Amino acid sequence: MTITYRWRGDVDNALLGALHADGFGHPPDGTDWRTQLERHSLGWVCAWEDGSLVGFVNVAWDGGAHAFLLDTVVARHCRSGGVGAHLVAVAAEQARAAGCEWLHVDFEDHLRPFYLDACGFRETSAGLIAL
Repeated sequence: MTITYRWRGDVDNALLGALHADGFGHPPDGTDWRTQLERHSLGWVCAWEDGSLVGFVNVAWDGGAHAFLLDTVVARHCRSGGVGAHLVAVAAEQARAAGCEWLHVDFEDHLRPFYLDACGFRETSAGLIAL
């Protein structure tokens, strides 16, 4: 399988919606991804295999030193093959190139091995308020 990665690649709402729904286990919800990304993101990384969107990560930011990973998702048939880690590596490289000093990510406990081991994040203390 040959995967290509594109920073700020063309995003098709239907394809990204389908990938997101499959990856997170919910029906497609009609999100206007393109508008959301253009409005709130430093950039995003798309992974493509033979014309199919197989991976995605969004890099939101504060306009300064902090970038944040959101919506990291890989198609089920491409998981455990390094696609997700490569998405994160490209995101980190581009955030660094934009002058960011920190890349943050929140994740569920079952994703600890992916983010801490495969991607190289280090554990930190954080807080959260459910709204």
